[in-house]
Amino acid sequence: MEDEKKFLAAVVGAGPAGLFAARELATHGVEVALINRDIKPGGLAEYGIFPDKLKMKEGLRAQFRQILQLPQVHYYGNVIVGRKGDLNLEDFWELGFQSVLITVGAQGTKWLGLPGERQTGVYHAKDLVYHYNSLPPYSEQEFKIGKRVAVVGIGNVMVDITHYLIAYHQVDEVIAVARRGPGEIKFEKKEFADVAANLDLEHFDREIEAAAEQMRALGQNPEEPKNMVYSVVQKAEPRKGDTRFIIRFMVSPVRILGENGQVTGLEVEKNELYLQDGHVRARGTGQREVLDVDTVIFAIGDSVDEHVGLPTRGTEFVKNRNPRFPVEGISYEVYDEAAGKPVEGVFVAGWARKASTGLVGVARRDGINGAKAVLQYLNTLQPLDEASQGLKRLEDLLRSREKVFITLDDLLCLEEMEKQRAEELGLAWYKFATNRDMLQAMGYTSLPESRS
Repeated sequence: MEDEKKFLAAVVGAGPAGLFAARELATHGVEVALINRDIKPGGLAEYGIFPDKLKMKEGLRAQFRQILQLPQVHYYGNVIVGRKGDLNLEDFWELGFQSVLITVGAQGTKWLGLPGERQTGVYHAKDLVYHYNSLPPYSEQEFKIGKRVAVVGIGNVMVDITHYLIAYHQVDEVIAVARRGPGEIKFEKKEFADVAANLDLEHFDREIEAAAEQMRALGQNPEEPKNMVYSVVQKAEPRKGDTRFIIRFMVSPVRILGENGQVTGLEVEKNELYLQDGHVRARGTGQREVLDVDTVIFAIGDSVDEHVGLPTRGTEFVKNRNPRFPVEGISYEVYDEAAGKPVEGVFVAGWARKASTGLVGVARRDGINGAKAVLQYLNTLQPLDEASQGLKRLEDLLRSREKVFITLDDLLCLEEMEKQRAEELGLAWYKFATNRDMLQAMGYTSLPESRS
């Protein structure tokens, strides 16, 4: 029986941006192949939220489950898209897809290029977040955490890492290193509540006092960040363990010291603040000191994955500055600067469009808007007589490449197996921590291929 005429699109990445983009497309007559590198969907909503926030995670999973059950959404998990992946972008055009929306997030890691970065004890926050949330293969990696830890960054990720260090490792001290001043605090009050009781308030007061004169000269009120932090501390849960948490403002890391390949300290340069184009900036003063730490964790944002095969500039994919299909004045269209034209039919949304921007709600909105841009583009094309044939060709191609791909039925089976295991162990939640274990729980004997 001939299909109703429809469009056929692929959404690559099944985090919040990809899932809600898939829903938006599906509700407007598009057959969607939702392709995910991980076995489970959810992205950072599944693997980036702190493990004990069960109510939040379950609420999001219920929303995602509803999207995956839409008849026009077809899930393919455990499939990597990229130059060395299970599929590349050219495959989609050969299979008959009309558009591809990339929502893979920011899978690359952003480093500062400091001397000593490659020593044992230096990590990127994202890798640790994936590790403690049981995302393969990070769940299987070893992270050697010492007793005195510097976390570079002043946002919500820094707070999550500090929470992890206090709750899981009971470290002696966590030092948050902030390049700018108290007026540029990026963490949210709700997130900060998890670690506020461990903050050394006397030290915090001294940091505010040291920065106060410069803040006032820039039109900032030093009492505002102080009052915000104190308001959270007063309502915070009791102190967790003996970990001392301090924040060092107006210092930038310049070198990681070590002996025999192991971190022994972090050298920082003191900064001064100034205004440029209406924004507060920081510049070095030449004064340096060494923080006595044995572990350094960078929580400074992420970059896109260049292996996807799209043009990049800095930490982002290149977007068309003069979009043909803008949404709310924003471009979601990928642009090839070398060719001087858009990459036909390819769009980006979520953290793939703007790395490390906002949490689940922001990603959801950006995914929906990215889908709206795709819909504008699709409406310039002829619909297909048999859109489902493209999905069949996709599955045949994956099978020919001996790739195990995960479907919605597999996910529901895995979900039930994890619930049973949690009940057996008397735990509030349980996750299989390796791809091997997840595949076996779903009845597969073949192993997934390594990620590129």
